[in-house]
Amino acid sequence: MGDVLSQNEIDSLLQALSSGELDVDEMKDTTEKPVKSYDFARPAKFSKEHLRTLENIFEHYGRLLSTNLPVYLRKSVTVEVMNSEAVTYSEFSNALSNPVILGVVNMDPLDGTIIMDLADNLGFAIIDRMLGGQGEALEKSRDFSEIEMIIIERVLSKCVELLEEPWEGVVEIHPRLERIETNSQFAQFISPNEMIAIVTLDIKIGDVQGLMNVCLPFITLEDVIDKLNTKFWYSSLKKDSDKEYRENIEMLLEKAPMPIKAVLGNTLISVGDFLGLQVGDIIRVDTKVDEELDVYVGNIKKFKALPGTSDDDYAVRVTSVIREE
Repeated sequence: MGDVLSQNEIDSLLQALSSGELDVDEMKDTTEKPVKSYDFARPAKFSKEHLRTLENIFEHYGRLLSTNLPVYLRKSVTVEVMNSEAVTYSEFSNALSNPVILGVVNMDPLDGTIIMDLADNLGFAIIDRMLGGQGEALEKSRDFSEIEMIIIERVLSKCVELLEEPWEGVVEIHPRLERIETNSQFAQFISPNEMIAIVTLDIKIGDVQGLMNVCLPFITLEDVIDKLNTKFWYSSLKKDSDKEYRENIEMLLEKAPMPIKAVLGNTLISVGDFLGLQVGDIIRVDTKVDEELDVYVGNIKKFKALPGTSDDDYAVRVTSVIREE
């Protein structure tokens, strides 16, 4: 508290003001400090940089879903990241409706779990497609049966396994689907006031379109929150050199299956003889026993070989390679 002015000092100030010796505007302190509002109910634990990095991670995840889900669904799948935001868990859980598909995912070695909220129309489309239908959603929503939940659990487990690769740049995780909840009343996995980051994916399976919300609690990401920035994320991505890239491609090509056939010979017979063939009949071909056979890789003649056996199996031994320009 400032010093108390005496009556003489007050009179002197009033006289100086009236005579113009002092200016009131000059006496004002113009160096005001800016005040920043802070919501203690929703502490800002996730910055814009954190949310941007999460979007990059799930854009990679969306590309994996687009290429892997069609293998199981035999249907075109497109995935797009819509947005990301930081909210309290109570806001997320209050927006849930019944029925709901909530996949609880363990993110070992991270503490806690994340939640994958899949739209029910996508769930019914997956069930319809897996059971041989066209992949159409129901006009009126209903609860899922036990058999339907088993089907959804298998597909969702495959989706969870794909989380491992996009997170490699931040932390090495081993995601695992713990369980699926279909009732929003049992969705209280963490404290209602806990801050979470929500990444929303727009998924389209054939003509059925719906959303998947991935709920990432702060307590789960707390140990790696400093790594959730684009600079760290990009710098930690492994960039293979041309030589390593070539070796990886060659290694993958070496594992690729290819059809190989050895032609024992050719002949011409009538349709009547062909229809009358029985077990034990002999067909005379235009090659001799000691002549080389043509070996085809796909539809390309690639080798010459001699027939024989290997253990108890028929086999051919390559004698020469046909090199054509």
